[in-house]
Amino acid sequence: MRKGKIDFTLFDEICGEVCDTPSYARLKYYVAHADVSVFCHSVTVAKNCYVFALTKKIKCDVRSLVKGALLHDYFLYDWHHLPKFSFHGFRHAKVACENASRDFGLNEKEKNIVLSHMFPLNLRSFPKCREAWIVTLMDKKCALKEVFRIKEKQL
Repeated sequence: MRKGKIDFTLFDEICGEVCDTPSYARLKYYVAHADVSVFCHSVTVAKNCYVFALTKKIKCDVRSLVKGALLHDYFLYDWHHLPKFSFHGFRHAKVACENASRDFGLNEKEKNIVLSHMFPLNLRSFPKCREAWIVTLMDKKCALKEVFRIKEKQL
């Protein structure tokens, strides 16, 4: 990797394994934040994680980092149509983990990434590895950008 140049070969390979499946394509029809689809949000989180880990030279399992980031919101429903007090924020990580395990097979690190990405909202699901901490942080960063970008447009 040349200075300032990131090689996205591995990222593209992992992305293809996950994103090119019909079940993952369904995420394009669910809204994550504001007008951003769950598909776009998840790919953005994964890309931010990949760039962060490589540019900061963080020693981690990059494959699990990207796969876990891509699948962190793989809950497969439109949470906007749930009853008012459905506690989506508290429950969707478990549903996403179950769905991702069933459809893609997750190792223990990837399960922790998906289950703990809502920390500290979910205090019982603690990030236990570097990869899970990175996804947790990048998910918050991307969600805030998505929400506030829309708010700026409305002003």
